[in-house]
Amino acid sequence: MASYLTSEKIQEIFAEYGGSANNTGSVEGQVALFTYRIKELSAHLRENHKDHACKKALLSLVGKRKRVLQYIAKKDIQKYRDLCDKLGIRK
Repeated sequence: MASYLTSEKIQEIFAEYGGSANNTGSVEGQVALFTYRIKELSAHLRENHKDHACKKALLSLVGKRKRVLQYIAKKDIQKYRDLCDKLGIRK
């Protein structure tokens, strides 16, 4: 696991978006975690543009987040819109 992602930070993200810190299976919490990781990897790639392994990991995370967001949109469109507004994704 990356050094920027401590267990306290993971618990904080899931507590805010997933309902409780131990509810790591909630799709909203997973999307929030993916978004946090995407932001951190993007910042890393701005400084280290030749880091191809990081670029591949970033593209993989974006795809995972996209699939989970599609699942949320199919199940509950209002929850999807609220989550996107709260996280600042998909303008």
